[in-house]
Amino acid sequence: MRLNRRSFLQITALTGGGLALGFFDLPFASAQFDPQAALSPTAFIHIATDGTITLMAKAPEIGQGVKTMLPMMIAEELDVDWNKVRVEQADLDDKYGGQSAGGSTSTQSNYLPLRRVGAACRQMLISAAATRWGVPAAECTTTPGRVLHAASERSFSYGELAGDACALTPPSMDSIKLKDPKDFRIIGKPHANVDNHSIVTGKPLFGIDVKVPGMLHAVFAKSPVYGGKVKSANIDEIKKLPGVRHVLVVTDTPANSAGTPDSQIEPGIVIVATGVEPGVVIVADLWWQAQSARSKLKVDWDFGPGATQSSEKFAARAAEQLKAPPTDILRAYGDVDGALKTAAKVVEADYSYPFLAHGTLEPMNTTASYKDGKMEMWTASQSPAAGKSQIARALNIPPANITVHLTRVGGGFGRRLNTDYMLEAAWIAKSVGAPVKLLWSREDDITHDDYRPAGYHSLKGGLDAQGKLIAWRQHLAAFGEGGRVAGAVDATEFPSGRVPNFASYTSAQPLLLRTGALRAPGHNGYAFVLKGFIDELATAAGRDPIEFNLELLNATPIPMAPAANGRRGGNDTLNADRMKGVIKLVAEKSGWANRKKVPGRGMGFACHYCHAGYFAEVAEVSVDAKNQITVHKIWAAGDVGNQIVNPSGAEAQVQGAILEAMSQMQQEITLTGGQVQQTNYDSHPLIRFDQQPEIELFWSMSEFGPTGLGEPSLPPALPAIANAVFDATGKRIRTLPLERSGFSFA
Repeated sequence: MRLNRRSFLQITALTGGGLALGFFDLPFASAQFDPQAALSPTAFIHIATDGTITLMAKAPEIGQGVKTMLPMMIAEELDVDWNKVRVEQADLDDKYGGQSAGGSTSTQSNYLPLRRVGAACRQMLISAAATRWGVPAAECTTTPGRVLHAASERSFSYGELAGDACALTPPSMDSIKLKDPKDFRIIGKPHANVDNHSIVTGKPLFGIDVKVPGMLHAVFAKSPVYGGKVKSANIDEIKKLPGVRHVLVVTDTPANSAGTPDSQIEPGIVIVATGVEPGVVIVADLWWQAQSARSKLKVDWDFGPGATQSSEKFAARAAEQLKAPPTDILRAYGDVDGALKTAAKVVEADYSYPFLAHGTLEPMNTTASYKDGKMEMWTASQSPAAGKSQIARALNIPPANITVHLTRVGGGFGRRLNTDYMLEAAWIAKSVGAPVKLLWSREDDITHDDYRPAGYHSLKGGLDAQGKLIAWRQHLAAFGEGGRVAGAVDATEFPSGRVPNFASYTSAQPLLLRTGALRAPGHNGYAFVLKGFIDELATAAGRDPIEFNLELLNATPIPMAPAANGRRGGNDTLNADRMKGVIKLVAEKSGWANRKKVPGRGMGFACHYCHAGYFAEVAEVSVDAKNQITVHKIWAAGDVGNQIVNPSGAEAQVQGAILEAMSQMQQEITLTGGQVQQTNYDSHPLIRFDQQPEIELFWSMSEFGPTGLGEPSLPPALPAIANAVFDATGKRIRTLPLERSGFSFA
């Protein structure tokens, strides 16, 4: 990191004699960071002359706990009292490196860099003290918030040294010595979320809370069918309603015209060449006025080809595809068909899961203000940098003229990786010439989402006379074109490479609907399928499911080779020993070996690897005469490396992921005439408080570096519960939501 004279002067000016210090080091390439970014030394740490220490939280806080966890890494190596630290949310700025939330990457990407930030600052404070005392820096140590010279019994507070420290050249990151983890006082200890008090007392933290002077409020009515366009609307009538200031009609979005001026085609009808989805925007003094005016809006829509789509047609087409030869090979080796013909027993099953909405508690929103060629924004986004780039291109605004403030996010789950609502707010603000808060309704959120793709699976497994798995064939009918399939199973997904004869195929049908990442994308669907089918095979073999899984993991993996079409290849990154470790741990803690068969009550097991995390889970359920399921308890064992940074946050992540998995088991998005039929939580329900099971969590600590927790505990919860239902009733759940398999949660 470079620090020149101008930077020193900037530090002094910004802090009034205190120290605002930022370091950043990139140990490996990651989507989280841009190694070419110009990083400012004023990032991350601010030590005022009175000793007040403020740490900047760089990444968007979407409920995953990074606003607490990432500053903990800095504070540990800085050597401060955590209870005296203030944490502030950073704005979007290159000086912080990458600022995004997704893929369970925050821990592994930041663990070393942010620890080095704290350690470098501590080293500079020691150097400043040593210079004042005229002693070698090696003779100085620190205690929380102070530098000590034991030989002379002298000490300085960090605040007293801040002015001197900022005049020093920062040390090379390669020379910084980090703490031995056995000496940690902050990392590894449970700490409450830094926003807890503000949340429970209703302080304005979230995007929905933002207020700026002169702010107007906007709602955006879009076509009920994806891709539909406005033919006409009662614009003049809407303009006369109380509080309404502007009505904007987006009628088309030419893909090749981004950045060109809007053009009037008739009074009130505007062709917008920005990438904003077609529809009608109502801007009013109050959000309720805008939303009330929307209820009186009458639009004649051209629904387009999307109106021909329906869930029934999707399912019928998928059934045809699963009976026909597949169109794409993910991975194939051995002689699957021959092995199935000679197998002592063949098990066949069809599984399916639906489209899902994200259903975030806080609807999509952004506040934007455009003045004198500059855009200032307040947004609840998982990928604010991507949104800024999109806005710069679409609205022809230099990126340097766009300021993005990050708010706390009331749920992301992958939905806020898409920045459509950021672009909409920016375009509206630029169009009306006033600050505007765009707030979607709950119905907007459910009916205009980036949906988790549905999937239809056909599986066959062959067992030999000893009950060993010798052949596996799977065929996924999904959505896409040209070999690109939304939510496709990875070519190396377990048990790929652990079965002597294996084939994984896909076939795709076209789709006019947006799809996107939902927490543990891909895995949240096919883990239910693959781990459910493995349980079926174990049952058919007369084997214990855990023993059956361990046997597969003990097999020597078959190296991955490019598929026949040459498009897919790669290496199996699953570490069998780590997976076996969590399996054995959860078996022990759940008392799996000593479980007793009780009518109507059962236990189910599943394990899964994704996002660099290993989880094995056991669910205990009961099922009543009406096929209503009560999930009594879930034991979860995880391996996410050698360090849990914040045990309190980690436990919350696992609990939340398991509860979300339960919600997913009762949700679906269906289309009729191209229109989404679910509009709110009554038809796309969340698990309720009285349906929550007891969740007991255990850690298997491995020697690997720490990884993330936002996603890996979710996928195995679905098959563990489904397998437990089979254990209790003898009935398999192969189709989600539960209702379509004849079950429901009690």
